[in-house]
Amino acid sequence: MPSKEEAEPVETSKDGNHLIDSLPSRQRQAVLAQCERVELAAGAVICEAGKPFQYAYFPIGGTISLVSSITGYKPFETESIGSEGMVGATLVLDINSSPQGGIVQTPCLALRVSAGSLQAAMRKEPALSPILQRYLHFALTEILQTAGCVRFHDVRMRLARALLLAHDRAQTDQLPLTHLLLAGMLGVQRGAVTIAAAKLQRAGVIRYTRGKIAILDRPALEAASCGCYEASLENRASNLS
Repeated sequence: MPSKEEAEPVETSKDGNHLIDSLPSRQRQAVLAQCERVELAAGAVICEAGKPFQYAYFPIGGTISLVSSITGYKPFETESIGSEGMVGATLVLDINSSPQGGIVQTPCLALRVSAGSLQAAMRKEPALSPILQRYLHFALTEILQTAGCVRFHDVRMRLARALLLAHDRAQTDQLPLTHLLLAGMLGVQRGAVTIAAAKLQRAGVIRYTRGKIAILDRPALEAASCGCYEASLENRASNLS
């Protein structure tokens, strides 16, 4: 079951989520009036695959992973979401069930709105839907990019990409990521992450201590990543600017 979170009301002003902040004033206030601010602990499950959404989430800080699973295989991350986006994008299509699970990757502050309230706001303010639909296009493109990345790129490249995306959202060089968590994100065995991380550490790109990864050389980490990281930046610039 989705975990409980501490919540507080939100003022109708720009609040740190790019998607919310990009809305025209009237539509932004219509959404924020229904939101509450919540703190999400790492590992919290905020939605479950195949079950109705209780809430949509608009992260302000931290990262949420959307994960899929195939019978007989480890769950794997299909998309990571930070302050650029939302969890619950299919509500834009009036689809109230979650196609994926949502797990908090790193401690996260988010705006939370009930699924029904968001859908009611879209009916009341039709200008909301095209903006949220554009985000949905961005999200689908990210999922396709990740599918190609999993198929064609090695674990070290994919790990570098995951660390870059986490670093972009963390606003700190210290990332609270364990090898076990990273293995779940990448859909590989923990040992594969340990080997890939050790190579990056020996090269002076990162430093790993128990439960934390420090980014030491950002340009070198970008060089170690596959082209999918740059593709993600281009997708964001094209669809979320």
